[in-house]
Amino acid sequence: MSKLEKFTDCTHRILIVEDETILAIGMEYSLEDFGYEVSGIATSYESAVSHVKENLPDLVLMDIKLKGNKTGVDAAKVIWKEYKIPVIFLTSYSSEKMISDAVSSEPYGYLLKPYRDKELKATIKTALYKHNYFFKNKDTITSNDTLEFKNNITFNPLKGILAKNGQNIVLTRNEIKFLEILCEHINESVSFDKISDYIWRETFFDIGKLRALVYRMKKKIGVDFIENVYEYGYILRNIQKNG
Repeated sequence: MSKLEKFTDCTHRILIVEDETILAIGMEYSLEDFGYEVSGIATSYESAVSHVKENLPDLVLMDIKLKGNKTGVDAAKVIWKEYKIPVIFLTSYSSEKMISDAVSSEPYGYLLKPYRDKELKATIKTALYKHNYFFKNKDTITSNDTLEFKNNITFNPLKGILAKNGQNIVLTRNEIKFLEILCEHINESVSFDKISDYIWRETFFDIGKLRALVYRMKKKIGVDFIENVYEYGYILRNIQKNG
């Protein structure tokens, strides 16, 4: 049995966000048949975000087009930023703008309707396994936790806020993601390829691009609190939780 198969043996809770009742019920039957628990069915941006806040499901299946002024993409951005819960988009639309908007919310999958059950099942398994691989300590960190480093550096992983001497430092999206993955493995070396895969979601990593990102960050911060592990990756050390 592969690592992926072993991981997906455990029960995971999934939220369905779909404003067409018949499709939502059909999806619920499929998920239960796969062995997953459906934590609920939401039909709007507001109900989706509220459900995630109260129930913290393991994954969200999100229709992009929802009733109301806000879309599934809007909901996905909040869910990822505040709770780091993976989202898979399910949609009948495939325009370039739609795909671009969806990608900006960093989903773990994107399926066009109509999809086959085996495609849905495979996408869910892969998303859950990959998310666990990146965020094995997610449940131990809350949105109020701030990590403290030497040189008066602090970072809140879920809010993406880095500060030095109490002053916030403006980071790019990729710089925040770099710190996120290192903070999930405090005092552990994280390999170049794992970091690059998380930041850029690419099959092959470009070590030059990663090193350039780290160099720019160090110049921006002004102190070196990111330690290089020779020919392997990076590590963050000497921190304590506060909050």
